[in-house]
Amino acid sequence: MSFFSRIRRLISGQPQVTGGIPVYAPVSGDIVAIEKVPDVVFAEKIVGDGIAIMPKGEFLLAPIDGRIGKIFETNHAFSIESPLGLELFVHLGVGTVELRGKGFTRLAAEGQEVKMGQPILGFDIESIRSEVDSLLTPVVLANMEDIKYLDKEQGSVVAGKDIIFTVQL
Repeated sequence: MSFFSRIRRLISGQPQVTGGIPVYAPVSGDIVAIEKVPDVVFAEKIVGDGIAIMPKGEFLLAPIDGRIGKIFETNHAFSIESPLGLELFVHLGVGTVELRGKGFTRLAAEGQEVKMGQPILGFDIESIRSEVDSLLTPVVLANMEDIKYLDKEQGSVVAGKDIIFTVQL
């Protein structure tokens, strides 16, 4: 947890969380509130709560150790489940499904065990940028019913190195 997260928690009166499961950035970029994603499914947290990242780079990495559940046929999104039961969904951009896989490369397989930081999908950000509604990349908790606490970070993050949020099940 960052220094600023601790200060925000002290000011807001939120309880201090010890432990928890860290979820790392699947892509480098700037964290944006999930509510700002221009897709009602993400903005209204229908799929789950989390954050979005305005991406920089060319890979979507595994944000946790786990098993790949689903990789969409168009290679723009994937789900992953940790051995502890944490279920995440990572979706590059809004409108990317209409590209039908153009600009994306699959680097992992459904059912594959992966380590945090392992590349799952590759993408050509320049070829995608002009063809989609937004590049904002939601990272959401698909099993919010199992989540006791979610601590979201802010600022810029580096893929596979920085924590984007911490979860308690």
